[in-house]
Amino acid sequence: MISNDSVRTRRPRMSRADREQQMLDVAEEVFAERGYGAVSMEEIAERVGLSKPMLYEYFGSKEGLLLGVIRRARGELRETTEQAVGAAGSPEEVMRRGYVAYFRFNAAHRRAWLVLLQEPVLMRSAAEEIEAIRRQQSEMMVGLLAAHLPDRPRRALEAYAESMIGACERMALWQARNPEVTPEEAADHLMDLTWTGLAGAD
Repeated sequence: MISNDSVRTRRPRMSRADREQQMLDVAEEVFAERGYGAVSMEEIAERVGLSKPMLYEYFGSKEGLLLGVIRRARGELRETTEQAVGAAGSPEEVMRRGYVAYFRFNAAHRRAWLVLLQEPVLMRSAAEEIEAIRRQQSEMMVGLLAAHLPDRPRRALEAYAESMIGACERMALWQARNPEVTPEEAADHLMDLTWTGLAGAD
């Protein structure tokens, strides 16, 4: 017979979706601390408080877990950016809000994000997922630029967007070396560089 005390102290079971998010949270933290190559599935499972076979059941492999971290980041970054630019009133505000959203996202995931951008041992599939994030942001930026520069050829807009994505990543690395730089300040620096040229391209 189960006592009333046992019933009162029993913890509710975590849903599969919540458990998966917990695993991804821990994996992102551990990858940030030590780098992907130095981390074992056993270490991640121990931090989550589950068995290693359970971790494999959800993600299949350490590579699968890393891909899960990157794909989640991709979705979060897209959602964050779309929400930020959706409230903008002018093309200039759209661009600045997009920059700020990127740098705020980067600040929230700074250690893990920088590890992923610089990790020398990432396998091809992970590198492709990171490149998919770049393409996602680039396509979004092309759409925003097209609204401001409707007469410019698409190739030019794609070139602008790719240049801006590269600038954002380098700015993020610089910001990591200068942690006193806020997302707003980083966005201002990029606006000084990019908006002046685009504003004169009408």
